[in-house]
Amino acid sequence: MSLRIGIAASRYCPSIVRAARPHNGTSINKCTQRRSDAASPSILRFRGKSTATTTSNAPKSTTPGGGSAAAAKEAAASEASSSESVPIGTTLVAMTLAIATVSAGAAIAEKSTASMVPKFDPKQQRFDQSTFIGRLSKMLLGCDPSLLVYSGEEVKRCKAMVDDYETHLQNLPEGVSETEMSRTLWEAQRIASAALHPDTGDTIPRPFRMSGYVPYNGPICVAMVASQSTPTLLFWSWVNQSQNALINYYNRNASSEMTNATFAKSYAAAVGSALAVAFGLATLIQRRYSPAQAKNLLKWVAFPSAVVASSLNCYIVRSPEIDSGVPLVNSNGDDVLPNETSKIAAERGVNSTTLSRALLQAPVYFLPPVLMGAIPLVKNALLRNPAMRVPVTTYLLLVCFGIGLPASVAIFPQMGEIKVEDAEEKYHKLQDEKNGGKPYEVLFYNKGL
Repeated sequence: MSLRIGIAASRYCPSIVRAARPHNGTSINKCTQRRSDAASPSILRFRGKSTATTTSNAPKSTTPGGGSAAAAKEAAASEASSSESVPIGTTLVAMTLAIATVSAGAAIAEKSTASMVPKFDPKQQRFDQSTFIGRLSKMLLGCDPSLLVYSGEEVKRCKAMVDDYETHLQNLPEGVSETEMSRTLWEAQRIASAALHPDTGDTIPRPFRMSGYVPYNGPICVAMVASQSTPTLLFWSWVNQSQNALINYYNRNASSEMTNATFAKSYAAAVGSALAVAFGLATLIQRRYSPAQAKNLLKWVAFPSAVVASSLNCYIVRSPEIDSGVPLVNSNGDDVLPNETSKIAAERGVNSTTLSRALLQAPVYFLPPVLMGAIPLVKNALLRNPAMRVPVTTYLLLVCFGIGLPASVAIFPQMGEIKVEDAEEKYHKLQDEKNGGKPYEVLFYNKGL
């Protein structure tokens, strides 16, 4: 009779088993354990990326407190899965707020300098390009995501307004000052130049414009930072470098022709090198560290792999310019030697652009994790609510991207300078006819973005 009671009770509380023993003094633990094993189902939980599995051959605890230990273990697994799940809605809100923050920064920069705009001249610049602040201000306005909302017709009207700028300046509407009209013309030029290539006048697709970098490439960077497995990291690295290759292509110096075959070879080499770097670093980490440590370290792989991959990507895609060269112009933008190019200037332009691409990765991949660990308010908030880690990472990364991109591009002027004596010999004895026939001392070239 006591044997039946013990077996029945064991189904509900393992601790009762120890109190129920047969008259012959033998333990019934083994018997009830086999029945329990056969009856316990396999438990599989899904939430986000996390799974917690209890197999049918895992024995139930028959030690004191075994039930509470199992419950604690299940609660810990549930908490871990909850912290790893991605709140899609909150992340999208964070992404939208980040893009709005970057656009707001550009709007502040534009309005704060509205009263100081120089008289409009399409061959000149609104900001002093001899200083870093001037170049940064120009790039902040040029990388403004709000420029993406203008339609093709609006871009064409802005381009026509810029082309006919003299008429607008000479026939000012009543109540409009020359400064106000110049500001309007500078804004029209900003809208047109954001969508049209400066060399060809062709429309650049939105995902490959400088103004589209943050809203289109930013989420890809977030996915790379959030990757916790090698296949996921490789996939997003491929997507990232594919977009980077097309951005480099559409913003190159288009005076140097590039065939489809050349671009295909350059793309394959650039993306192949990017995947090789990402795979090599991820594999090295997974071999040297435990799974838990490797999982935490993989988020840092995006930074060094992006530095190397983006640099190689830019250099390989732009390298055909070095073979064909770029034209040199004077301070007025006139070609000083028609149908001739400088390979030396082209190499300088490609090298400086490659360096700026490498420097761009620091604020994008390195700064957000550092800020999240260094600012006590943010760090404590994430400890209390781990589910907010992805939205906070998204916001910080996109804002750092929106500031870091103009800053890295502004390190070098878009119109590079080269001393005549440093260029090819064919440029050494050229004379400036508009300046009394004096020999040129400095020439300029478009290094591209």
